[in-house]
Amino acid sequence: MNNIKNMKKITFCIILCGLFSFSSCSLFEMDNYSAPAETLQGEVVDVATGDPVLTDQGSEGIRVRLTELSFGDNVTHNPDFFCMSNGSFQNTKIFKGNYNIRIDGPFIPLIREDERGVPLADETKTMDIKGTTKVKFEVQPFLKVEWVSEPTVTDGKITAKVRVTRAVSESDFQSKIEPMGGYSSSFLNVTDIQLFVSYSSSVGYRARDDRWSSKIEYSGSAFGTLLGKTITIESNGTIPSGQTVFVRAASRINYDTPKGSGTRRWNYSEPAEVIVP
Repeated sequence: MNNIKNMKKITFCIILCGLFSFSSCSLFEMDNYSAPAETLQGEVVDVATGDPVLTDQGSEGIRVRLTELSFGDNVTHNPDFFCMSNGSFQNTKIFKGNYNIRIDGPFIPLIREDERGVPLADETKTMDIKGTTKVKFEVQPFLKVEWVSEPTVTDGKITAKVRVTRAVSESDFQSKIEPMGGYSSSFLNVTDIQLFVSYSSSVGYRARDDRWSSKIEYSGSAFGTLLGKTITIESNGTIPSGQTVFVRAASRINYDTPKGSGTRRWNYSEPAEVIVP
């Protein structure tokens, strides 16, 4: 009887050890997967001029979305990331594979569908990411925002002269957006001009000092007659003497990207450095 019990104990121990060894091997194999180490470098430029599309460095800027296609059609996208303020982007932690690359920003959407979901256009890019892979998107920005002259400062207050023009014509905008459904001419309305002020050189909506940043808002189509003309905008408050700050101007239209997201993204000017005497 004792021998039978001993045999059962030995058999149980052998099975237990086998299971442990199997689990240990499986865990060991999982631990040995290579970490994501491929790099994607990209740039977003105006198709008409080749100039970089200047943006905010954050969720109000250009969103980059990667979807790995190696696992079939029903895959979820990778975590989104965003362009830098100069319209370039980089991600150094990507698994090797075949990806669809989509960007959304203050420009004509790359993916356009009608109200039934029927594809109208798909200007995203699908490519293998291996080693260091580079990609370039040529888009149609909504607006171009530029300094008319260098910002000046008097008594701690910055005065900037800004020009806002359309970077895509009204007819081209309508021809591409209207087939998506629910079109309104109000989409083209310029809603505001912002003057962002910050100690940071990456100044923008996400890096602004509310004490000094300012804005001018416009209702309806009121800005229409001001397109291409010089707009003067001043900072708020008084910036302390002896400080160096950075400023950028930004403007946007009454259209959200992606459609239905509620996020209306600004087009930006170049940053300017201002020394407060």
